[in-house]
Amino acid sequence: MSETHRVKILLAEDDVPKDFYNIAADLKTPLAPPLHPGTREPVPPEVFYPLFPKEVVRQEYSTERFVPIPEEVRDALLRSGRPMPLFRATRLEKHLKTPAKIYFKHEGMNPCGSHKPNTAIAQAYYNLKEGTETIYTETGAGQWGTALAYSAMLFGLKCEVFMVKVSFEQKPYRKAMIETYGAKVHASPSPHTEYGRKVLAAKPDHTGSLGIAISEAIEKVVTDPSHKSKYSLGSVLNHVMLHQTVIGQEVRAQLALEDAVPDYVIGCIGGGSNFAGISFPLIYDKMKGKNNAEFIAVEPASCASTTKGKFEYDFGDTAGMTPLMKMYTLGKDYIPSAIHAGGLRYHGMAPTVSQLVADGAVLPRSYEQKEVFEAGVTFARTEGIIPAPESSHAIKAAIDVALDCKKRNEAKTIVFNLSGHGLLDLGGYQKYLDGKLE
Repeated sequence: MSETHRVKILLAEDDVPKDFYNIAADLKTPLAPPLHPGTREPVPPEVFYPLFPKEVVRQEYSTERFVPIPEEVRDALLRSGRPMPLFRATRLEKHLKTPAKIYFKHEGMNPCGSHKPNTAIAQAYYNLKEGTETIYTETGAGQWGTALAYSAMLFGLKCEVFMVKVSFEQKPYRKAMIETYGAKVHASPSPHTEYGRKVLAAKPDHTGSLGIAISEAIEKVVTDPSHKSKYSLGSVLNHVMLHQTVIGQEVRAQLALEDAVPDYVIGCIGGGSNFAGISFPLIYDKMKGKNNAEFIAVEPASCASTTKGKFEYDFGDTAGMTPLMKMYTLGKDYIPSAIHAGGLRYHGMAPTVSQLVADGAVLPRSYEQKEVFEAGVTFARTEGIIPAPESSHAIKAAIDVALDCKKRNEAKTIVFNLSGHGLLDLGGYQKYLDGKLE
């Protein structure tokens, strides 16, 4: 195999996956059902119909292993850059002087710059088919808001985004991207909802949280007199996790071209979607005896739901408008510090990821913001790619694992998900380079 192919492993257009993989079919411990907060009884699928298209709700409750990808969705994924390349990080390996092989899946090579279109495209399509006219959502750092605005544009839908205020102020060009695609965006907490006004009345300088932004978006849907709007979520719920598995399915095929088997699979976690995307198909392979990998999920120390939270039922939003979900959580009222990895500032964790952590199938770890940015700069100065601060959590873990391999002189194979580029996060990088990052 030539050096060019060894560094960048590509798939053909026809290799875009034809099915989503649903890990709910294979969990050691079945998922605990969502509960009604008053009765504590399991809620039926119909409870979610006012918020989501029926096909999305069906996927949320499904335990079928494979869900066919509609041709219209598959075509939009193809036109948005899939299959994404897998790179061998040879310059990072050389810098670390490690015998380990380091691969990264580059999910930033699409118009939105992150992994988020994988589910945004699917959700926009299902909404179109059900007659939805407007989609409401929240976003942290802005990657999800950008992806949903882009996908709504593809399918001719209106889109309105509530962006966590601290990220809205830190990343103004995310707002520009969202508006360029034709969507509206508000800093959350906002004066546009009853709950937002309540939060602002109590604390006018509130920095916001994903839980608050979710509450605002849901309120807009449930108070819409036309009943032609729906809510769309970029992480946490089961249907989002399975949409993202196109990532891991491609990685499986790309590693096969290298005759490589993963020893470590790494991703960052906030709600869990990009980690689920790369890891769930490879966890399935491990169940089938095809690898013996360790799966490492990395979160910020300031919002460490899986390493410091409790595995219990909690609301998905701050206002308490959602059913209760069993997950690792810091509590719905937890407000993380204003770190630059805004996409990881969520109080809870996806129920599927949470169950895998509880069962010991996934190993969580956390890092402080400065060491994460240090890893991001190291990656930029070796591989030439400026990563999103969220992705830099995975990079930090990959570097640590590679250095451990160096100590043990083990030529292991490390794979991590580069969930997006950091070209709209340069304010954070400038603070780090100036020594002003908290």
